[in-house]
Amino acid sequence: MSLVLSGQAINAEKQDLSKDARSNLTKLAAWINERNIPFLIISIGMIVMLLWAGSYKMTAPGAEGIVPLVSNSPLIWWHFKLFGPYIGSDIIGLTEITAAILFIAGYMRPKAGIIGGFITTLMFFITSTMVITTPGAIISVPGIHHMRYMSFLGLFLFKDVISLGVCFYLISYFGRKAILSENQNQ
Repeated sequence: MSLVLSGQAINAEKQDLSKDARSNLTKLAAWINERNIPFLIISIGMIVMLLWAGSYKMTAPGAEGIVPLVSNSPLIWWHFKLFGPYIGSDIIGLTEITAAILFIAGYMRPKAGIIGGFITTLMFFITSTMVITTPGAIISVPGIHHMRYMSFLGLFLFKDVISLGVCFYLISYFGRKAILSENQNQ
């Protein structure tokens, strides 16, 4: 049954929405959908972010900048203990660059994009938890009824929660492409 539903979802996605759109607003939405603009912006943005962040982590300031994040994480604290901050940061950077390359390869080989998506899903899940575990990410503001807020550091880390959602979208997108490719080869 799930294969049938998946096939229906794929067929519905390929449906020409512009002929059914009546208002200018829905025509614009259909135009955006038909040109695959969401995927292009999301995938290219993720690739650029991973390449840039991965490269930066392979520098001394990049490695030193993530020490407080990694050392306070219950999921990855051991990483710097085992490899040290510089080699540990290089490994994280290389992982990000590898995932970016897999996303690029996913344009031609969708299964590579799926693998890149799973790598980044694990990576962004781990970094998303750092919002809770990193000292100074969530702060109290005096005089405001003891409310707790995210600091700039917390907001910086919170982007990884959004990136986690992006990774699931990319897995789904590349997965649909891989399913279509497998079915065409039968």
